[in-house]
Amino acid sequence: GTGNVLRVQEMLHQCAEHLTEDAEHQAAAVLGLGLITMGEDVGSEMILRTFDHLLHYCELPIKRAIPLALAVLHISKPDFAVIDQLSRLSHDPDAEISQNAIIGMGIVSAGTNNSRVAGLLRQLSEFYSREAGHVFCVRISQGLLHMGKGLMTINPYHSDRMLLNGPSLGAVLVLLHSCFDLKNTLLDKSHYLMFYLTSAMNPRMLITVNEDIEWRPTTVRVGQAVETVGQAGKPKRITG
Repeated sequence: GTGNVLRVQEMLHQCAEHLTEDAEHQAAAVLGLGLITMGEDVGSEMILRTFDHLLHYCELPIKRAIPLALAVLHISKPDFAVIDQLSRLSHDPDAEISQNAIIGMGIVSAGTNNSRVAGLLRQLSEFYSREAGHVFCVRISQGLLHMGKGLMTINPYHSDRMLLNGPSLGAVLVLLHSCFDLKNTLLDKSHYLMFYLTSAMNPRMLITVNEDIEWRPTTVRVGQAVETVGQAGKPKRITG
């Protein structure tokens, strides 16, 4: 989440070799790109363009990790462009890319009840009705999408990306790393790795308490954070 440009260059350097096997380090480097730049909007937008380049010019091991890296950038925050990209990748002829894209859609929309993603997942379950592995991935994503009836989130960031919850991010990473080899992990006997996500789940609601942990009614402002750097006067930091 630091957005460190030198680290991004190191990761891209790992992806420069054209390897078709023994390329696990490249998949991890692609995921690393997402992790480094997930901390702020500018870095996230810039890395999307880099992912496009990787999709065009790199070998399969790197392409298979890109849906997961896209998912890391927008955990529980369904962005229109990212959902669109993952939806395209979910129809890829390579089975692993499409399975990762389906699980990526679940992570991006986790606990949001997003109707667009719900529609896309229903279409995918019909499209892949004969492929057991794909259907299993669609079911996982549908479960993530409707998690807690839309009152839960797995986003590791709090307070407008000021605080990062380490164990929460680690839990999501366990799932993403197991997706590097879906055939032998989630689609085989290690499906219990999904349970790691429980340490990332948080309620989307706010409960205010006093120093004795007793419930207190409080007036709060609900809305999106607004960037107010360099504006004159005292602009509001939150919409609504």
